[in-house]
Amino acid sequence: MKYFLGVFFLTFFSVTSYSQEDQSAGLLQLSGIVVSGDSLTPVPFTSIMIKGSSRGTICDYFGFFSLVVKENDTIQFSSVGYRNNDFVVPDTLENNRYSIIQLLQKDTIVLSQQIVYPWPSKEQFKQAFLTLDAPTTDYDRAFENMTREDVRLAIQGVPMSAQGNYNYVVQKEYSRLYNLGSLPQISLMNPLAWAQFIQAWKNGDFKSNK
Repeated sequence: MKYFLGVFFLTFFSVTSYSQEDQSAGLLQLSGIVVSGDSLTPVPFTSIMIKGSSRGTICDYFGFFSLVVKENDTIQFSSVGYRNNDFVVPDTLENNRYSIIQLLQKDTIVLSQQIVYPWPSKEQFKQAFLTLDAPTTDYDRAFENMTREDVRLAIQGVPMSAQGNYNYVVQKEYSRLYNLGSLPQISLMNPLAWAQFIQAWKNGDFKSNK
């Protein structure tokens, strides 16, 4: 009985070892780096597939890769912006490891010009253009683009003209002659000054510009 069990296990392990050796025959570890053909810089995340099978891998950020292949396998390298390139695994290797440097050439694709409009069709653009309420004159456009605050700030920085300086001097001289020999007028009793003050208060001229 022991003799038959020994023969059985010896035969079983021999067949298993032979099957494993037969399956691993012709397999090798293919490693390497994928670089650009013009600058020799790494091409990261390149897709690597074995033609005729569903096995493959991708390069890392530095272009390195490693996968198990068979002799005479055709390896396809593809990356966006580069031409696809194939590599055939040689069948005359003496060991089960092989390293390569795979070059990929840039693929220049000229796309036709595309113009993007904010309207789905030419008809809708025509309708929107015809119904556009655009200012008719330069004065209207300038008036719409300027607020009262902008105008007030702009006027403060504009120097007085010769006519304005003349009017200011004449008014000051008139006020001096009018009050000559008497006390100057107090604006608190001037109804016009009060009206101007109230109107300026309503317009918000005394608000802080913080």
